[in-house]
Amino acid sequence: MPAIETKSLTKSFGDVIAVNDISFSVESGEIFGFLGPNGAGKSTTMMILTTLLKPTSGQALISGFDVVKDAKKVRESIGYVQQETTVDEYLTGRENLILQAKLNHIPKNQINKRIDDILELIELSDKQHDSVVTYSGGMRKRLDIAGGLLHRPKALFLDEPTVGLDIQTRRKIWKYLKKIHDEFEMTIFLTTHYMEEADQLCDRVGIIDGGKIQVIDTPQNMKNAMGNEVISIIIGDEENHDSFLSQLHEIEFVNKINVDGSKLTLFASNGAEVIPKIFQISSALKIKIVSIALTQPTLDDVFISYTGHEIRDDDSKFNRKREHAKMKRLRA
Repeated sequence: MPAIETKSLTKSFGDVIAVNDISFSVESGEIFGFLGPNGAGKSTTMMILTTLLKPTSGQALISGFDVVKDAKKVRESIGYVQQETTVDEYLTGRENLILQAKLNHIPKNQINKRIDDILELIELSDKQHDSVVTYSGGMRKRLDIAGGLLHRPKALFLDEPTVGLDIQTRRKIWKYLKKIHDEFEMTIFLTTHYMEEADQLCDRVGIIDGGKIQVIDTPQNMKNAMGNEVISIIIGDEENHDSFLSQLHEIEFVNKINVDGSKLTLFASNGAEVIPKIFQISSALKIKIVSIALTQPTLDDVFISYTGHEIRDDDSKFNRKREHAKMKRLRA
């Protein structure tokens, strides 16, 4: 039985279809990454899976429990860590975890042992009696994640777990998430706009755009499907742009071309032969090539291939504000 499963899941807000008939499953013990641009439906999907929203139609199951009919059992079997840190900075680290333990109805005779184990796992034992106001951003996030683990959930949901953290701190959080995954053998479902994070952490990745699942596969299989190499070209503002693009499509080893204004991204299986042909075509059409680069495909390239653009930090911040506003309206 899958740890997480959706069947024709749909969510509409008036005339807007945020999640459009999506079906996928996440196996027990898998780390699954959910990626998508603004308005793609990933946050809405996560809110449905964690019982914060009800679907318009379709079904979502967590450990076999329906998120609508068995919402209480679903909540008992999951941990959920939001984007923003929710710990109380005026309490100590240990006091925060005691509060979480009581909210999750953990038996009194088990609380101290569980907290000790979690603090050791996330390497905060030496800071447990310090006020959280003295913690760094990474320490607060680790404590936040610890709070979602105390009741030993079968599945842990992480909504952009490292957003706003510097790269060194993000990598430390990745290390702790891998330790948590190995220690508890739990399923982890995370959203992220850091492609390196998805590449490093996830067994499989799903890309959603326009409310629909575009692809689900391992990061390596996705990159392999793009072709062996990526050729990035920036051209001048020329009249023969369409003819240039048309002739590029006819080059033998070119698998796919993405266009973003004056930037062209070619996915090719033999860059060494493709690049000379690009210059031949540009010369004949009098197209000015401002820059050209040959690289290996990354998960960013995969994402751009399916969605047409990159995820940007500023866009993600805007999207979070919009989601918070949406949640306030729903709770009003």
